[in-house]
Amino acid sequence: QVQLVESGGGFVQAGGSLRLSCAVSGGNGIIFSGAAMGWYRQAPGKQRELVARITTAGSPNYADSVKGRFAISRDNTKKTMYLQMNSLKFEDTAVYYCNLGFGVQYWGQGTQVTVYS
Repeated sequence: QVQLVESGGGFVQAGGSLRLSCAVSGGNGIIFSGAAMGWYRQAPGKQRELVARITTAGSPNYADSVKGRFAISRDNTKKTMYLQMNSLKFEDTAVYYCNLGFGVQYWGQGTQVTVYS
């Protein structure tokens, strides 16, 4: 059973930074290193949207709204994915979810990010 646990969310003033982590447990090392992963977010009243994705080779892809401000990375030895969020804006407020795709789609429980001005 693969489990994803996000951490690092919280309250931050606009312009500030947060670093989210997504720790993967269960499965085995082959699953993590062979899976593309991503961060999604869902704001109140809105659909869940892709924030950033990272391939098994470490190549990132970002939503236009976060390009230049967010950076996604992964550490296959630690089975952990990260999202460094800088220059945060009020509109970044949402629940952030990590996703792992390896045949089946796995999701974490989400971590709340609240940006205040």
